Amino acid sequence: MKFGKEFVAQMVPEWQKAYMNYNYLKTLLKEILRLKQRNRQAARPAGLERAATLYRAFSGLIQRQNNPTSPSRKDHNDNQFILVSFVEEDGSEILETTFLKLAEEGGEWEQEFFRRLDYEFNKVDKFYRFKVQELMAEAENLTKQMNALIAFRIKVNKLQGLLDSPLPSKSNDEKSDRQINTIREENQEQEQDNNGGFKHVQLLEILDHVKLKRTLDTPSEFIKGCVSVNPEETEVTISRENLNKVENQLKQAFIEYYRKIRHLKSYSFMNVLAFSKIMKKYDKITSRKASVSYIKMVDNSYLGSSDEVTKLMERVEDAFIKYFSNSNRSKGMQILRPKAKKERHGITFSLGFCFGCLIALIIALIFIIHARDLLDKRGKNQYMKDIFPLYSFFALIVLHMIIYAANIYFWRRFRVNYPFIFGFKQGTELGYREVLLLGFGLSVLTLTSVLANLDMEMDSETHDYKTLTELLPLGLVLLLIVILIFPCNVIYRSSRFFFLRCLFHCICAPLYKVTLQDFFLAEQLTSQVQAFRNLEFYICRYGWGDYESRENTCRTNDVYKTFYFIVAVIPYMSRFLQCFRRLYEERDTMHICNGLNYFLTVVAISTRTAYCLYKGMSWKIISGIFSAIAALYGTYWDLVVDWGLLQHKSKNRWLRDKLLIPSKTVYFVAMVLNVLLRFAWLQTVLDSQLSFLHSETLIAIAASLEVIRRGIWNFFRLENEHLNNVGKYRAFKSVPLPFMYYEDEDEEKDE
Repeated sequence: MKFGKEFVAQMVPEWQKAYMNYNYLKTLLKEILRLKQRNRQAARPAGLERAATLYRAFSGLIQRQNNPTSPSRKDHNDNQFILVSFVEEDGSEILETTFLKLAEEGGEWEQEFFRRLDYEFNKVDKFYRFKVQELMAEAENLTKQMNALIAFRIKVNKLQGLLDSPLPSKSNDEKSDRQINTIREENQEQEQDNNGGFKHVQLLEILDHVKLKRTLDTPSEFIKGCVSVNPEETEVTISRENLNKVENQLKQAFIEYYRKIRHLKSYSFMNVLAFSKIMKKYDKITSRKASVSYIKMVDNSYLGSSDEVTKLMERVEDAFIKYFSNSNRSKGMQILRPKAKKERHGITFSLGFCFGCLIALIIALIFIIHARDLLDKRGKNQYMKDIFPLYSFFALIVLHMIIYAANIYFWRRFRVNYPFIFGFKQGTELGYREVLLLGFGLSVLTLTSVLANLDMEMDSETHDYKTLTELLPLGLVLLLIVILIFPCNVIYRSSRFFFLRCLFHCICAPLYKVTLQDFFLAEQLTSQVQAFRNLEFYICRYGWGDYESRENTCRTNDVYKTFYFIVAVIPYMSRFLQCFRRLYEERDTMHICNGLNYFLTVVAISTRTAYCLYKGMSWKIISGIFSAIAALYGTYWDLVVDWGLLQHKSKNRWLRDKLLIPSKTVYFVAMVLNVLLRFAWLQTVLDSQLSFLHSETLIAIAASLEVIRRGIWNFFRLENEHLNNVGKYRAFKSVPLPFMYYEDEDEEKDE
């Protein structure tokens, strides 16, 4: 792999603007090369250069090296071509290079190259200094948190020892005193270190100067926070439960902090290497020896010579291993540095195998339908009403998985950091191949079941269908549920549990703190309303219907009709309650506007459902009006807020300033498709019927169009989120710390 591609691949996506612009500098060097080639061709006839070399002195077979004690000829040439120095500007030190051969032909291009090179170096060095300062400030904060944790541990252990024995034990007190003395000695050693933490205080007195932060992450904490005067703070309660919670919080904080250190160290290394590579290219193109002095200045700069990050990394490793891994270095380093995910050839093979089986089943299905003339049989309508909704449930899920796999492919292609945005644990995120494998595997099982159900003939004596084939759709649903909740580490357990956790948060909204992955999943569920209704049909058919004779009264049952309303609005109500929770936490009125979007959609779906069930011109007009309002409002929110488009003052007219896709046409096509697909509900209101399509088929097509629209929305929503992260250099998630310090007792009383 060429260095330019490797350089891009190793970048922290959210920091890409802070890296050296290697490609632009290469472009300047190409201009210098073209200029020199034109000058060389104009100055000397073709073939003369090679002929002249035949009459030069023979250079010999042995390469003799210069005497190392003699003055270096290379340094002499360096001083002739460039002069590199650090100068003071606005209170900071910047690198400035003077090109000494400006009078030569093409010298202005080389001067421009060094001017841009200096600009890139100063940009990188400034960013690196800023991030190191951030790390040091965070290190001081973590040091305070760790001292509070150690004091908390001692208190809990001492209290636990008193509770375990009915009488005070001198040995317990002595054990606690030994722990205190050990910790004090460690703190005194830290004070002697130049990079130590804050001043030594009595450890047990620390707990008198801190309070626990209430995160409101669980339903009980949220409810307590709603009725509390100061919901963000609580007194320190000494208990094993609180200790475990604090330890987990600080453990996650250390893991995330270590990731920051590793990324910053990689940032420094890759940029220093890039400056070395680009200067060597300059030497090769211009036949000068200017790289040594420039690279020497880079190596001597803060970017190249600072060892603060390395020392900090070592101290974090030691602290994490000691306090969170029971001094087990192997275990601790495995947590801090999880192994990178490797592409497996077995995934590709299995994907191809499942795809081949899928194609074969589709061909077999077409031939069976044609050979048996099933489309013209009397049982066609009965099959479409009773069996087709059962399998369209799986079809919508498979379609959504394929669309999501396409999203992942394009996110990776355009370097959208989706694992960070979704909060996946490093190395557990699924690639597009894995998602396609799951989708194709489910489709193979579904089509196999469909083929078994195509026998439309009933038993002539009992007038019943085969029980086994009629139970196949229910068996598939149960198999899907079992796979989702299966506790063993197979079939991507980490991803399954991540999905179930987010799904549980969506169901329990607004009791849980709303994260991006939670509301992103809720958005996906709003596009699967028909799948929820099909799931309701499963319950009715196999719970109360006579599935053996394919007869049921679900659609005429009042309870079924009631739940037909409820299941359609549940995803939108979940999203509405998430907006309410975010409004409570962030106090941002934009969440009121967003909640209004979902409230209007709930009204529109309810009125459309009422029209489908009860008909009537009044319901038709009401549903048409509310559906139009909800669609227009939702379209505006998608394009302007979620995608960040339609900015008329942007340098990309009617789009936004920053775009990941080079072709602007893609954005306009996506906007048009979003509008058209949002109005797919028109077929419901207008009673559009096609003679060659069953009504259930039209419903499935409309639901599929909504899933496709959601897939388009997914890509541009995450693109906008990624660009916001890039603009703010936000490459790490913030982990809330458990303790809050107060400077003195007066401040504590005031708060």
